[in-house]
Amino acid sequence: MELLSPAGSPEALRAAVCAGANAVYLGFGQFNARRGARNFTREELSAAVTYCHVRGVKVYFTLNTLASDREMAGAVECAVEASKLGVDAVLVQDMGLVRAVRQAAPDLPLHSSTQMTIHSLDGVRAAANLGIQRVVLSRELSGEDIAYICRHAPIEIEVFVHGALCMCYSGQCFMSSVIGGRSGNRGMCAQPCRLPYGWGEQAASHPLSLKDMSLAGHLQALEEMGVASAKIEGRMKRPEYVWVVTKIYADALREGREPTQEELGYLEAAFSRQGFTDGYFTGKKGSDMFGIRELGEEPKELFARARAAYEKGEGPKVPVKFYAMVRVGEPVQVGVEDCQGHVATAAGDLPELARKRSTTQQEVETQLSKTGGTPYQAKEVRALVEEGLAVPLSAINGLRRQVMAEMSAQRAALPSRRHREYKMGAVYENPRGEPVIQVSLRYVSQLTFEMIKLKPDLLCLPAEEIAIHEDRVKDVLDRGIPVAAVLPRICFDRELDELRRQMEKCRQLGVTDAYIGALGLIGPAKDMGFTLRGDFGLQVFNSQAIKEYKRMGFASLTASFELKLAQIRDLTKAVALELIAYGRLPLMITENCAAKERPGKCADSGMNALTDRKGVSFPVERVFGCRNEVLNANKLFLADKEQDYKRAGLSAIRLLLTTENGVECCQVLERYRGRGNYTPNSFTRGLYYRDVE
Repeated sequence: MELLSPAGSPEALRAAVCAGANAVYLGFGQFNARRGARNFTREELSAAVTYCHVRGVKVYFTLNTLASDREMAGAVECAVEASKLGVDAVLVQDMGLVRAVRQAAPDLPLHSSTQMTIHSLDGVRAAANLGIQRVVLSRELSGEDIAYICRHAPIEIEVFVHGALCMCYSGQCFMSSVIGGRSGNRGMCAQPCRLPYGWGEQAASHPLSLKDMSLAGHLQALEEMGVASAKIEGRMKRPEYVWVVTKIYADALREGREPTQEELGYLEAAFSRQGFTDGYFTGKKGSDMFGIRELGEEPKELFARARAAYEKGEGPKVPVKFYAMVRVGEPVQVGVEDCQGHVATAAGDLPELARKRSTTQQEVETQLSKTGGTPYQAKEVRALVEEGLAVPLSAINGLRRQVMAEMSAQRAALPSRRHREYKMGAVYENPRGEPVIQVSLRYVSQLTFEMIKLKPDLLCLPAEEIAIHEDRVKDVLDRGIPVAAVLPRICFDRELDELRRQMEKCRQLGVTDAYIGALGLIGPAKDMGFTLRGDFGLQVFNSQAIKEYKRMGFASLTASFELKLAQIRDLTKAVALELIAYGRLPLMITENCAAKERPGKCADSGMNALTDRKGVSFPVERVFGCRNEVLNANKLFLADKEQDYKRAGLSAIRLLLTTENGVECCQVLERYRGRGNYTPNSFTRGLYYRDVE
């Protein structure tokens, strides 16, 4: 199992390699999920790849953010440049970047970032169909979930084993962007989840702050499952931290054991949030998983040892075999071979006849074994030395240095890859008709007789609500109102049978359209004959993503609500594009139930709300799988901005109705149809008019 370590800077990269990492991941340019990290210049990346490859360490380049149309060419240029410099793979989140990088650098291996929110076998299969060679799974999966996926996955699986845990599923968090304009999906998360919140007027606890994860103690189990890569989080961390954590995990994996109690103490000293958790892996979710960073003294002695180790030393050395031949009438020959089949040879001068004493086999082998100060270690040395010959030992040393230099050059040789110019491709004109108005209800209880009389162009309901209230939905369909099933953004393999039953009931009723918010549900929805509509969870941020999803069979897509209206207007509409134009925008979807931290309460017990330090209240609701969805305090409202969104080339706008009662739902629809005077008490324009970092 590969050990993959973070390299937020050249110094951290050296620390990771010296500590025993098998691979590192790093940022180059501005298109990665840790734009605040030091990252690498072109020259530094080139040197880093050479340094790592000579030592048998792979380098993965992170391109795991969303890119706008204007940024796409620059992001692809970064990928092509990194490919030319020899990186081993690129991590991606954006479906548009998947398409564009596949076109411009077809031989560069693609890995899906955890930001792609892949958490099921069908999600892994969907990634494989995109040409992706490795998937980084969501951190929320249990050991059983990971084992099931590994047993059946057609491509490699990577999992996080140590580091920070977000409360929200990676790739589905909008809290930082909606509240503060700094998008986690763009590498600029401000971590508002780490701040205090409360379930009343006082924000006195931290119900959105999880401890760091640590799967120390489960490494052998992960190897037995067939996990290809164990990943350590921490590109924002200092090099000393990287060395300490990498060294402990590397030693344990190399020796076929789990970290000792002493080593666990070092992990906690390096960084923790009131200890560590393995709650997701073991299936023991709850209050023990929560924690905050407490200020304490820096572990100066531990970090000093770490710094000394990576500044002066080498990591695990590359084993090589040396050969030498000293024979009458032939030049002295020296060769070296590594375990990957690289061979380097060199020839020197003819040996002289010995006048006083002959050069012995032992002397030649001793000189060849002197690899100190290099990345190599002589595991085997064989020398054939005929009697009566003399060779200066300095000549043997020179030949050894020569073949080692050639070996390094071979190991660092750039791969042969194709690279092409990025092309935007076909441009589609914006539709000229007015967008239809679609209503998305959270509960069938919001579906009043008055709403049915208003006849929305499309009524969207969660699949589980449709399955529970078949008669109500059949009545709506019989009245000529089309209904679409909204599928959950998160559905584990062990939950898929239940969801399939719900989807089958939808099809039996005559529901033909399904909103898909996760890659893993594309296959099941297709198999059941649903018309695919892309929900906001797919993160449609650019024209290339639209084209890729069209290729995958989608009839419509929802534009990311992290885009400005002007950006949405300029997207090429290869398929019908929808806009969320009203409602409480979803900020988080969480596996760990924040509401259960409220004494005696759960999200199933009615309305829950988190209160921040300013007294602002964020509703928390239950969604499929007894997960939580944290909603924005203010409602998105664009009814008075009709001319603005109509210029965006939309086929539909969607009204997200979550906490509204039946009367309010009707009032909202009426207002967007140009009637009535409904206006929310507190509202926001979302991100449609302001830049997001």
